[in-house]
Amino acid sequence: MKIIAIGDVVGSAGTEYTVKNLSKIKRAEKGDLIIINAENSAPGNGLDIKSAEVLIAAGADVLTGGNHTLRRHDIFDYLDESDCVLRPLNIPPSAPGKGYTIIRASEGLRILVINVLGQVFMDPADNPFNACDRLLAEQEGKYDLAVCDVHAEATSEKAAFARYFDGRIQVIFGTHTHIQTADECLLPKGSGFITDIGMSGPIDSILGTKPEPVIKNFVTRIHDRFEAGEGENFINGAVFEINTSTRCVTSVKRIRY
Repeated sequence: MKIIAIGDVVGSAGTEYTVKNLSKIKRAEKGDLIIINAENSAPGNGLDIKSAEVLIAAGADVLTGGNHTLRRHDIFDYLDESDCVLRPLNIPPSAPGKGYTIIRASEGLRILVINVLGQVFMDPADNPFNACDRLLAEQEGKYDLAVCDVHAEATSEKAAFARYFDGRIQVIFGTHTHIQTADECLLPKGSGFITDIGMSGPIDSILGTKPEPVIKNFVTRIHDRFEAGEGENFINGAVFEINTSTRCVTSVKRIRY
């Protein structure tokens, strides 16, 4: 089976472009399951109900989140009610929503999808290693394969996470930096990993925003309001192929559309 992971969808342009092309990508890659990081898919920032619903209607099986997921209060009830829209597992349990879900995929396989936040250079969160250890123990016997979106800044933290959970979480990919990395690999105990799958949104941008105010801030330290980038868009992600008999990842491929 193949799992397609799509990187941080940014703003209205990124959402519209992803919705328009998702079925095409699924056919081209022969995907069985699509996971999209949608924490920045709303206009401006965060996640809203409209962007979540259109991405799911377009074919996303699970939407993962990050440090901006809870920015908009109108999404709170939706997160509580949804079984396929996640926020990070390791934020306080009193927060709305949940950090994992179990869905059925091809051949009846039960796929545990997890979303965690990193701790390095990020807002405070519980230890993602411990949080996932607890979850895997709690859900033992209830799933066949595990997938985790590690929404983190530091490449070292993502790499350490992947190697710590090698063989226990089969598909591990990073999000948050909006920059796709070229280190896709198969780990010794059967997991597939890539440090960051990149972003989906305006190409001529800095992390999805117009370049000019970002450059001005670096050059002058004068902060102007950031605005969404314009022009052509792209979609970045990765495809993980899994041998359903051995439960091992057999290939990891970066994609850019």
